[in-house]
Amino acid sequence: MRRWLGQHLAALGDALRRLLAAPLNTVLSLLVIGVALTLPSAGWLALENVRQLIGDNPGVQQISIFLSLDAEKRDIGEIESRLRAAKAGNWRFVAREEALRHLQASEGMAEIIASLPRNPLPDAFVFTPSSAQPEVLEQLARTFATWPKVAHVQLDSAWVHRLAALIRLGRLVLLLLGVLFAGALVTITFNTIRLQIFAQAAEIEVARLIGATDAYIQRPLHYFGMLQGAFGGLCAALLVTLGFQLLTPAVAELARLYGSNFTMRGLTASDVALLAAIGGSLGWLGAKISVLTHLRRFA
Repeated sequence: MRRWLGQHLAALGDALRRLLAAPLNTVLSLLVIGVALTLPSAGWLALENVRQLIGDNPGVQQISIFLSLDAEKRDIGEIESRLRAAKAGNWRFVAREEALRHLQASEGMAEIIASLPRNPLPDAFVFTPSSAQPEVLEQLARTFATWPKVAHVQLDSAWVHRLAALIRLGRLVLLLLGVLFAGALVTITFNTIRLQIFAQAAEIEVARLIGATDAYIQRPLHYFGMLQGAFGGLCAALLVTLGFQLLTPAVAELARLYGSNFTMRGLTASDVALLAAIGGSLGWLGAKISVLTHLRRFA
């Protein structure tokens, strides 16, 4: 076990030395890999921020339950009991007097409201479901509409469906981009390892003559590809973080103008580790394919 570990540590050290031996080429390769991983990573993070914004803004997933004008306190209490028993989310009761005050506070509405003989607004419940799935929202709306003294249930289900469809489309586009750029990363590593093999052709031939095994020759090249991919993933994380840091003040200002305290979510430590792992895995795959393809000439 100690011998096996020593061989892998020696191969890892050799791969690091090869990376440091040509710093300019290494930096350029890392930047290319970083850019290839940045686009799908930034898109995924943008989608996560959209989901967070939707979750923090209950207005896009609220159901308004308007009662009949003749609803009494007993009817209101019964609906509260039904909502409590449903255990599907939170709700807030809006009395007709409170709704009238809010309407009077709107610009240009005070004189119109004052001219009315009585309050035309009904009592209402504003229900915020725990699930934002369109099917769940529609089922809840249909259920609420059957309750006694409920005159109207308002749910913009078409908007919810459009939003869900856009998010699904965004995920599909990100998946396609991820596959495309993963192939690009494998190709970059493939060519880099190919150049390494050609540059060290004499060294590889000598190693074979003195009895070096295929595993011994291939191991540093595998680690080289893995390290290059992992460092490229870290470079992508840095680029995404810098980009979101530049966007955060503008997004926060826009959110403030709309009365929201939304702040953009950046990459977490686990996200950075995942990017490095993905880059390392793809780099190892590219190195593996390149080694199997080009080392045959030395057989």
